Amino acid sequence: MLQAIGLTSARHRGLPPAVDDLTFEAGSGCVTALLGAPGSGKTAALRLMLELDAGRGITYFRGRALHRVAHPAREVGVLLGDVPGHPVRTARGQLRMLCAAAGVPASRADELLDTVGLAGLGDQRIASLSHGMDRRLALACALLGDPHALILDEPTEGLAAREADWLHGVLRSHAARGGVVLYTTSDPKEAARSAGHVVSIDGGRLVADQDVADFARTRLRPRVAVRTPHAARLAAVVSREARAARRSVEVVTEASSSRLSVYGSTCAEIGDTAFRHGLPVHQLADEIGEVGDTGPAVDRAAAGGVAPAGSTDATSAPAAGTPAAGTPAASTPATGADGTGDQGAGAGAGEAGAERAGGSAAPRPAGCADGPELPPPIRRRPVRGPLRPVRYELRRLFGVRTTTLIMGVALVASAGISVLLARDGRTPLPNVLAAWPSLLPLPPAAFCAGLLGALSFGDEFRYPALAAGRGTVPRRLGLLLAKLAVSAGVALLLALLVVLASVMSLRLVYGGDLIRIPPNAMSLAASWSGLTVGCAWAGLLGAGVFRVTAAGVAAVLAVPVLMVPLVQWMPKTPTARSMSGLPVRLRDLAWLRWPHETDRWALAAMRVVAHPVGSALTLSLSVLICAYLFTSLRGRVRW
Repeated sequence: MLQAIGLTSARHRGLPPAVDDLTFEAGSGCVTALLGAPGSGKTAALRLMLELDAGRGITYFRGRALHRVAHPAREVGVLLGDVPGHPVRTARGQLRMLCAAAGVPASRADELLDTVGLAGLGDQRIASLSHGMDRRLALACALLGDPHALILDEPTEGLAAREADWLHGVLRSHAARGGVVLYTTSDPKEAARSAGHVVSIDGGRLVADQDVADFARTRLRPRVAVRTPHAARLAAVVSREARAARRSVEVVTEASSSRLSVYGSTCAEIGDTAFRHGLPVHQLADEIGEVGDTGPAVDRAAAGGVAPAGSTDATSAPAAGTPAAGTPAASTPATGADGTGDQGAGAGAGEAGAERAGGSAAPRPAGCADGPELPPPIRRRPVRGPLRPVRYELRRLFGVRTTTLIMGVALVASAGISVLLARDGRTPLPNVLAAWPSLLPLPPAAFCAGLLGALSFGDEFRYPALAAGRGTVPRRLGLLLAKLAVSAGVALLLALLVVLASVMSLRLVYGGDLIRIPPNAMSLAASWSGLTVGCAWAGLLGAGVFRVTAAGVAAVLAVPVLMVPLVQWMPKTPTARSMSGLPVRLRDLAWLRWPHETDRWALAAMRVVAHPVGSALTLSLSVLICAYLFTSLRGRVRW
């Protein structure tokens, strides 16, 4: 059971709310359609239900608000548009990445690909999928956690009839297993065909809450579609004969067209009438028309006379809620031009429907002592992080070819630069192995590690797979630590591969005599590892703070361009002090006694940090971490 109570969106710039005191239910085992014209507030209502927009009201999913559900992916599946995945990621890779976020086995991806009919297209890139295939993939993403409720916004928009029928079949199957299905549509005929319950809204307010039988009776009625070159003559003949037979028949003539829509008659009767008067008919078919779809010209033939279109004479035609002569009163419900009730009897029916849904027919005046309390406010909750963040980050990183391409470029560039640097014999061996000439601010390996770190958060904001409806990424400690760990691992791997590639290139070109292990190899290895990992973290945090990949790259380049000159300038001031003997003082201060070998490693780490580049990296990372925490806390993120 899904219950939406008092949904009211926030006002913007004095405009009326897009959703105003909307209350309805969607029962288990039933497909519910939220029907309304474009701009009536359907999408805004869904976003309020999912706590994606601020406002008032509350939505219960089996008796619990969404922010109270421990695992939302297992309670509600959402389809709010196309799949916001990386265009070069495959359909299977996208689902497996989201499996890690939802905490379900990776085998679930293959099961859903088979369920939605994409078993043979799992290796296709998302960008190459058609609109119908993309909608199937979006449905698979919604079903990933095997949720109880499905909420879909215009799921059949732009789909062919066959694709739409297939999708509605999947929704009915989910409801048949006891699930809740709520989808929005602007087509009353689609709602009548595929839903078991229809909730109609207009201007963000509840208009009707009906089962599909009542909806079809009050909002839809059969008609005969006729196409003839003599539309005006045929309309006059049909109206004249209906008047003579005292039958209620309505003839609608479309302007500048040869098409007629006849309500209250049959194909056989229209065909016989056209045959008797020698009028050719090019089309004759039964259709279902929406109440109020009367077109520009209407000719209503009834027992009491004919009412031309736009007539307001109460004596010339029966009222909207009054049955024609010879027609039972129960078969003519009170409906207005839009099928939702006129200012008289239809208004009472609308109020009754609103009361059945649990809402109020009209707002009480402000200050009324016995008025209902305001519904609770809806706050935009912080996005939850993936349940398996490390696995999610690994699949996100290696699910696209960009990662391997960047690493390949770093290896090739480093190998070529190392060969050129070793040619004159004046460049120190560590610089040769790291492929770091004095002309470059950073070696290729460090820059590429920073680029991969920047893409780690930059792609999250560009293709927000974790929070598609919010256009953001969860700022959770678990996800941040997973990204830091994975980016550090990739940076260390890249640093090792670059050194190995440089060694192999030098041996191939100049022989093995050039390669000698220096006595301070461990210190150099620590410095090299710290440089690549620091650049990776700088890019990651820079992109996380400013929400764009370019900011992460700028943060990496700012280390040698801005921070290193600043650090080199600082020791020249008279207040500079030496930190020699710090490990011994730390040993005297601490109550724990660590081995003497630790002092040597601590001193090596201090020397790495004391280097201008190491100091610049440390200062940059400190600033970026503080900025990341500040932006996260300002957004009221719960860690």
